[in-house]
Amino acid sequence: MLSPRQKEAVEHGEGPLLVVAGAGSGKTRVLTHRVAYLIGKRGVPPHQVLAITFTNKAAGEMKSRLKAMLPDVTGLWVCTFHAAGARILRREIEVLGYRPDFVIYDEADQLAVIREGLKVFDWDEKAVPPRSLAAGISEAKNRLQGPSEYGRHAATPWEKKIAAFFPWYQKRLQENNALDFDDLLWLTILLFRRHPEILSAYQERFRYILVDEYQDTNHAQYVLVNLLAARYRNLFVVGDPDQSIYSWRGANLYNILNFKRDYPEAREIKLEENYRSTGNILQAANHLVRFNRLRLEKALRTTRPPGSLLVEYAGEDEREEAWFVAREIEWLHRKEKRPYSSFAVFYRTHAQSRVLEDYLLHLNIPYRIVGGVRFYQRKEIKDLVAYLRLLANPQDNMSLLRIINVPRRGIGEATLQQLTEYAQREGLPLYSALVKMLGEKQFSGRARTRLEAFAGLIEELRQDAAAGGGITPLARKVLEKTGYLKELEADPTEEGRMRIENLQEFLSVTAEYDAQGGFFEFEEDAEFSEAAGSLGHFLAQIALLTDLDSYREGEEAVVLMTMHAAKGLEFPIVFVTGMEEGIFPLFKAQNSEEELEEERRLCYVAITRAKERVYLTRARCRNVYGQPRYYRPSRFLDEIPEELKTGVPCWRADDESLHQPRERQASGGCDGEKQPQALPEEFEVGDRVVHAHWGEGVVVQVKGEGEERQAAVAFPDRGVKNLLLKYAPLRKAVRGN
Repeated sequence: MLSPRQKEAVEHGEGPLLVVAGAGSGKTRVLTHRVAYLIGKRGVPPHQVLAITFTNKAAGEMKSRLKAMLPDVTGLWVCTFHAAGARILRREIEVLGYRPDFVIYDEADQLAVIREGLKVFDWDEKAVPPRSLAAGISEAKNRLQGPSEYGRHAATPWEKKIAAFFPWYQKRLQENNALDFDDLLWLTILLFRRHPEILSAYQERFRYILVDEYQDTNHAQYVLVNLLAARYRNLFVVGDPDQSIYSWRGANLYNILNFKRDYPEAREIKLEENYRSTGNILQAANHLVRFNRLRLEKALRTTRPPGSLLVEYAGEDEREEAWFVAREIEWLHRKEKRPYSSFAVFYRTHAQSRVLEDYLLHLNIPYRIVGGVRFYQRKEIKDLVAYLRLLANPQDNMSLLRIINVPRRGIGEATLQQLTEYAQREGLPLYSALVKMLGEKQFSGRARTRLEAFAGLIEELRQDAAAGGGITPLARKVLEKTGYLKELEADPTEEGRMRIENLQEFLSVTAEYDAQGGFFEFEEDAEFSEAAGSLGHFLAQIALLTDLDSYREGEEAVVLMTMHAAKGLEFPIVFVTGMEEGIFPLFKAQNSEEELEEERRLCYVAITRAKERVYLTRARCRNVYGQPRYYRPSRFLDEIPEELKTGVPCWRADDESLHQPRERQASGGCDGEKQPQALPEEFEVGDRVVHAHWGEGVVVQVKGEGEERQAAVAFPDRGVKNLLLKYAPLRKAVRGN
């Protein structure tokens, strides 16, 4: 059942529409029903509708709902900006000098190319950090500047450094038939601008365009949408200026604020009824965000009861703050039977998570950090993917260099240098150069034998890939025929076993893909997409995965994440930690009104993730680089009326089972170190240990002294965990267990 305002948006006629959708106001519902209305009621052909989301998670949610409403629809695109760009480029990129079987490089691949370039330019990584170069190139592409245009505008010494490097970097990508993530948008726009006839075809195809989270669009996304919508102007955008929190990655708040300037004929509809949070939470959020100047006025409301007041807590230091969070979670879990998945703990930066982890561990509370090392960034996964990418695209030099000696084949540096120099002289990809040099008998002795074996292996695997039959059988053949799995099986360490388990998990991913024919597609559109089930299609889809795509709602664990990562999620109970001036808002935001407003929007987003309860916590003093630093309360606390807050938590001091495990010394403040109840056991590498929650594991590293002593423990189902021994509920396993 749609509300009157939702229904008005869904049944909008022709022309542009701006839907200002507050947090929890049902924007996904509106977008989904709008698509269903266009196709089911208005008779719009599905292939004329393009719905763009910001995350694969949001796209998946929309597609799941649409499949129930439109079970027989084909040709409809529901995808992210980058996925749309990738699909268009698969069909059209040859006019830009690339092959359609291009690979998409992730951040690690991009940095590998940049490090290769630093050697070519004879630049020191300390003087020219690869990540800084990558950021500069990314920023240029998001401004739609290619190498030559960037060079014309470079003014500072650093910009001139980037300008010198950018052409080499882009040429190297093209030689590898590879695109970085920013190319998916920049090259799509370049394609449309250079070839108006291609743009015209896509304008004709996508007569109705819907865009979610319009407040988070960057310049490239803004230009792409407006190019596509220019002919029919049926642009339906949904967004909330009060939730624009990504300026650091190029998002431009003015794209939504100036929508009516771009489309003077546009209608505007506000969705202000919130279906998620209680009245007190919404009142607090409304009061907070009204301190911002750059916004479109609206006020969230709900028919739900006021609910609990927001709890404000100040600890003497970060450990006391963390202990408060942990004991409150444990109290609610035990007394109110709340599952751990009900709780989310937010922080401004990842560095704040460590002390929170210490205390969650102490109380045996399971937790999960969102935004850690991605599954697809693990070495063994990247190795296997590199093999698959080389099979799909023999021009991919970076993949070849990654796996030519993995597992060890004894191919030396001198041989690789000879191969590289020949490839450069002949203008060939490395693999083509290798085949040609073997044919010309340019290698001799053991080098020739080893390279012939490698080339023969790749050709055999390429034939397996061409034969089809699914990604899972192909991945298994790669692991077996290369000897990769055999080498890991010969590794007796816990790390070796865990790598095998990660590869088994990858095979579970491929099996899911083989069964479904894809992860993201609504329905395959043969004209515009690679065939589902093909190796290229699979590689393109996993390249578009993000950290948030690995988050599984409902897992029985407390979620720890940055406030930025929390966007789009909701939880019954939310803890917003580190509410201090200099921590949140950050110090650097205090000299810029626009940055300060974005920090306030981030606080608004964090609060409105909560359905039932919000905790706002801070520390009066924090240890920073080993030194105590005192902080004033965040201004955001003062901007929430006192009548909406309380200092009384659910936990009570008379609950003996949750007393703090250590007493503060008389000196007080950050200098007053707290002591554990008992000295921790001594552990050595190789010890089998038992954790109170995670079960049995093996110690793989021990470091630090005294109270800072830590152990890295490998758990079969949890991976390697770094534990501070004075708090970790850890004991040695009894022999015979």
